[in-house]
Amino acid sequence: MNARAGGDERAKRARRLLRWYPKRWRVRYGDEFAELLMADFSERPHSWGRSGNVAWSGVVARLGAAGLTGPVTEPSEQMRESLVALGCALATFLVFATSMWSQLTIGWQWSRPDTLSTTVAMVVMSVAVLLLVPLALLAAVPIAWTLVRRCARRNLTGLAGPSLLFLAGGAVLVVGALHFGNGWPGTGGHPWHHQGLVPGGVAAFTWASTLWVSSYWAHPGALLSFPTIEVAWMAISPAAVACLVIGPAKSVRRLELSPAVLGYETWLGRVATVAMLGFVTGSCFWLVDGGPGPRNLFHAGVIDGVGLTVLAAALAVAHTATGRSRRARRTLLASTAD
Repeated sequence: MNARAGGDERAKRARRLLRWYPKRWRVRYGDEFAELLMADFSERPHSWGRSGNVAWSGVVARLGAAGLTGPVTEPSEQMRESLVALGCALATFLVFATSMWSQLTIGWQWSRPDTLSTTVAMVVMSVAVLLLVPLALLAAVPIAWTLVRRCARRNLTGLAGPSLLFLAGGAVLVVGALHFGNGWPGTGGHPWHHQGLVPGGVAAFTWASTLWVSSYWAHPGALLSFPTIEVAWMAISPAAVACLVIGPAKSVRRLELSPAVLGYETWLGRVATVAMLGFVTGSCFWLVDGGPGPRNLFHAGVIDGVGLTVLAAALAVAHTATGRSRRARRTLLASTAD
């Protein structure tokens, strides 16, 4: 009985470690690798080195499955996986970028910045955001059209779940952001020249939709002083954002996209990385030399430093994904020409 219990415990530990690897890898190699792990558990019941090695190898395997590392796979598959990685990176970037930007728009609504760096940062970041949003919409058009054609043929195998996930996340985010946007702190700001750089409704929506990107999570006492419904929204909204990202990512993996569409998406990705780089540059102006500004309205906190780190990581992923997609496209075109 004890031996059987010990075997069950080793099997559970092996399954937990296997979660570091992507699903396709587990389906192909999981059973064999689990047997090796269980045998190693018998010889070395506790080993931090083994766990660390499995975790690292799993992360590398996930990056490879996402088309970000390792040898280029079959060109069309490489372009598809790079597109998914690019989309996830862009979505992550937009969340943290709009959160940082909405913080600046509140101060901008109330007072003119007292440093050139903050002014330049606000203009550059606003242009970048207003470019990234339509790029994301343009990228979604051919994918949505392909999905509609599948619906017209009543062939929704594997697509119904991701589509519902996307629609549910979008509905929750839009309704919640419109409701909580009424409490935007920029309302009632003192008019001044160039105050209208960003429409108040846009700024309020982005502020409300990214309200959960906050340092208040590290201060539970202060967080609990907020209205309960607002705290609930801060907990629900990231789940809604996740649905908006996961749904399309799963759909792209299950749709048959033509090489022309994949090439178009890659081109948009290159333009998006330029806009992302512009936003990161502008945010650096603010964080490094902007200063707190009048009445501390433009103060940059720890959360903004964390946000900049996330932005830089998302930019790096997007740049890598577009680069690998371009190389895969060249390979695909060369093979077609031959």
